[in-house]
Amino acid sequence: MYVESVPNRGSPPAILLRESFREQGRVRKRTLANLSDWPTSLVEGFRTLLKGGVAVAEAGIAIRRSLPHGHAAAVLGTIRAIGLDRLLGRPSDKRLAPLAIALIVSRLISPASKLATARDLAADTACSSLGRLLELGAVVETELYRALDWLGARQAAIETALARRHLKDGALVLYDVSSSWLEGRCCELARFGYSRDSKKGKLQIVYGLLCAADGCPVAVEVFEGNTADPMTLAAQIDKLKQRFGLSRVVLVGDRGMITSARIRDELKPAGLDWITALRAPQIRALLDTGAFQLSLFDDRDLAEITAPEFAGERLIVCKNPLLARICCRPPKRHSVSWPSSSPAAPAAKVKTRSPAPSAASRTATSSPNCSTSPLPKTASPLAATTPASPRRPGSTASMSSAPMSRTKPWPPMMWSAPIRASPASSAPSAA
Repeated sequence: MYVESVPNRGSPPAILLRESFREQGRVRKRTLANLSDWPTSLVEGFRTLLKGGVAVAEAGIAIRRSLPHGHAAAVLGTIRAIGLDRLLGRPSDKRLAPLAIALIVSRLISPASKLATARDLAADTACSSLGRLLELGAVVETELYRALDWLGARQAAIETALARRHLKDGALVLYDVSSSWLEGRCCELARFGYSRDSKKGKLQIVYGLLCAADGCPVAVEVFEGNTADPMTLAAQIDKLKQRFGLSRVVLVGDRGMITSARIRDELKPAGLDWITALRAPQIRALLDTGAFQLSLFDDRDLAEITAPEFAGERLIVCKNPLLARICCRPPKRHSVSWPSSSPAAPAAKVKTRSPAPSAASRTATSSPNCSTSPLPKTASPLAATTPASPRRPGSTASMSSAPMSRTKPWPPMMWSAPIRASPASSAPSAA
C-alpha cells in the first residue's frame, strides 16, 4: 500500500490510499480509501508508517540544539586518513593527544585565541561537533597550553618523521619565510622589524617553512622579528644535513633569500644545489653584455645561455608573454600632466615610468649538476603562478621591483628572465 496524490485540475489534489497488484501479467492498482479530508501532518505520518518508519506527534519534537558537523568531520577524517594523529605520538597523559588534534582542526575551521578555542570545544558553548567527536568534555585554556608544550617538545621528532616520508636525496626542497605581528610583551622572539602585514609599530616574528616538491610542509622554524631573510638559510641547511640526514638536495628560493653571498658562503660549502633568481641589475647587465639577445625568443620561449660572471652555473632564459603584456601596457590617463591655460605655463609633460621586472620575470640561479624537468610555456622560472603587477609611481622599492633610476623603458621581451641554477639542480632544460 502507498499514498498517492492525484492532481485535480483547479481543485486541491485527491489524496488516495492505493495498492498495486498484477492481473494477467499487467500491473494494476486499486483505491482502498480517500484521505483527502485528512490534515497534511496526519497524511505524512501515515505515509511514514507505510514505509516502515516511526511517526511521532509534532508536539512531541522540540529542537534544542543543532551543532555544525560536516566541516569538523571532514578535517578530522583527513587527519586520520593521512596518519597525522599517529605521527604526533602517544603522551603519558592521554588527554593531550586529542587536545593537540583539536587545536590543529580548530586552526583550519575556526582560528581563534586559545581562550576562544577552549570555549568552542566545551560542550556548553561549542560552535561545532568537534569536541563531541574527540570526546573532550569540558575544556579550559590551560589544557590547550599544556598540549602546545607537549607538541613543542615533539617538534623535532615529528619533523624528522615527515622528512623521512616526503624527502630524499636529490629531491627539490622549497623554502620561504614570512612574518606576523603580535600583541603583548612576553614573546622572547618579538622584535621591531619589517611588517608584511603593514602593521607599523607592532612587534614581529619571522618564520621559515620547508616544503617538499609537492608543497607538503615538512619543517617550520621561528626567528626573531628583525631577522633578514637570507640569515635564516644557514639553520635550514644544518637541519637538512644534520637532522634529516640528506647529503644532497636542491634548495629552491626567491632572489631575496638565496643571494650570491649565501651561495658562496653556505650552499656551496655544504654541497647543496640551488635554484633561485637574479636581481634586475644583473639581468640588465646580461642583456647589455650580449649574453643573450631578444631575438632569441622569436622562435622559442626557453633557452639556456652561459655567462662568464656565472661560471659553472646554468642560466635559463624563459619568455612569459602574459607577464610582458601586463607590465608593458601604456601609461594610464591619470599619469599625464596637461598644460595649464596660463600663457606662461610650460609645454605638456608626459610622466612615464619604466615597468619594473616582477617576481615572475626573474633570472634564476642553480647549482652545476641538475636533472631536467619541463616548464610550462607561460610559467615563470620559479613556478610563480600569478604575475606580480608593476609598482605604482612613488612606491618604495621591494624585493620584486627594479631600480627607478632607469630612463629607458625595458624592452617587452625583457620580461622573460634567465633562470640561474646550479648544474645539478632540477632547473628546466632548454630544447
